[in-house]
Amino acid sequence: MREGKALPVMEEFYTLQGEGFNTGQAAYFIRVGGCDVGCKWCDVKESWNATDFPPVSTDLVIRHAISFPAKAIVVTGGEPLLYNMDYLCSELHGRGVRIFLETSGSQPLSGSWDWICVSPKKDAPPLEDVAGKANELKVIIHDNTDFGWAEENSLLVSESCLLYLQPEWSRRETMMPQIISYIRENPRWRISLQSHKYMHIP
Repeated sequence: MREGKALPVMEEFYTLQGEGFNTGQAAYFIRVGGCDVGCKWCDVKESWNATDFPPVSTDLVIRHAISFPAKAIVVTGGEPLLYNMDYLCSELHGRGVRIFLETSGSQPLSGSWDWICVSPKKDAPPLEDVAGKANELKVIIHDNTDFGWAEENSLLVSESCLLYLQPEWSRRETMMPQIISYIRENPRWRISLQSHKYMHIP
């Protein structure tokens, strides 16, 4: 796994991107196991323990990914940057696909990405180098303290980075009005919704 030619893949699936800037786009998702954060509100807690997912050949994962019509690949987790992503990215780019990373930014960046979404977590803040390369900053809003956390992280990203506030799913009814009000007062932010959950898209 050191060279990235094997990865502890939890699951692979073809669906529509449900969150952030690329919402609605068909994409093949590669979810790797292992997480160094462990948010209490995580909706994929079963991905945390990497030992639950024996390493599989990265070449096999690539063959799966390129067999679908959409040429967009989303690598998520867990935390993908716990592993060397150089090989996966170089091989996928060589096959003419675009690659999107979803990360907390807590680990050093590897791989070459067409789009980087950083979703920062308080228990393991993003590295400045990773945040500085983000195309999209997506902050999960669980309670009112998260607005301040969002502003802290907005100072780490580039001026061209898109800024999103996303209600934590279990608190969406409570936090949605507050997010809307906040964005009205701070219009550089946008709202991101987990649209796949509203539409029951797996």
